[in-house]
Amino acid sequence: MEKEKKLAVLIDGDNVPSAQVKEMLEEIAKYGIPSIKRIYGDWTNPRLGKWKGVLLENAIVPVQQYGYTTGKNATDSAMIIDAMDILYSQRVDGFCIVSSDSDFTRLAIRLREAGMNVIGMGEHKTPQPFIVACDKFIYLEILKSAQTVLTENSSKTKDTQKSKVKLESLTPKVISFIQSTVQDVMDESGWAFLGDVGSLLQKKQPNFDSRNFGFQKLTLLIQSTGKFDIEERTNQKGRFKLIFIRPKQ
Repeated sequence: MEKEKKLAVLIDGDNVPSAQVKEMLEEIAKYGIPSIKRIYGDWTNPRLGKWKGVLLENAIVPVQQYGYTTGKNATDSAMIIDAMDILYSQRVDGFCIVSSDSDFTRLAIRLREAGMNVIGMGEHKTPQPFIVACDKFIYLEILKSAQTVLTENSSKTKDTQKSKVKLESLTPKVISFIQSTVQDVMDESGWAFLGDVGSLLQKKQPNFDSRNFGFQKLTLLIQSTGKFDIEERTNQKGRFKLIFIRPKQ
């Protein structure tokens, strides 16, 4: 059994809403154990007051960083320095950088150069350079939307949530992107293992996520296009169902 990865979660308190921390940590748990959880900000600033209860509930360590001068973000510098200290300590297998700030682009690149897996999280306003610098990037708004749909089943709630979260359109360009990716990994018979397709989609576009289009699973997104045949196969031990897809003839 593969050993679960240890992750360092570093949160930019100036650029992340406190209301979404629960969903964020639940998402991070899918990729490993958040063995280090720190959040950075000037805690003397009343604007960060909402974080207090959230930090206690989720065992996140607050790191105090005063603003040394107007117009300069000392919080970013503190996060970057800590990230490099953690990297050299060799205590983790990857990092999760939670921010909507492009200032962390170079940090993400440096961590990946050192062999670290880097997951980025931020709002839709996050600049593209930071997104593509990560191995995977997840929009916080989508996490909130998914959690609401799971916990509240009324159609009124779903409609209200959709109006708050802007979903991406499944355009011909997106479908073409999926088709070309399937062709990259399919075997001689034309079938491709969906797990390999999903991995390559993410490598090509770190922010590609079926939830961005309103689907909880990639299988459902693929099915909605009407462009692929889908086949379930049982693995050799008969314990799991494997999903394979191919372009329709």
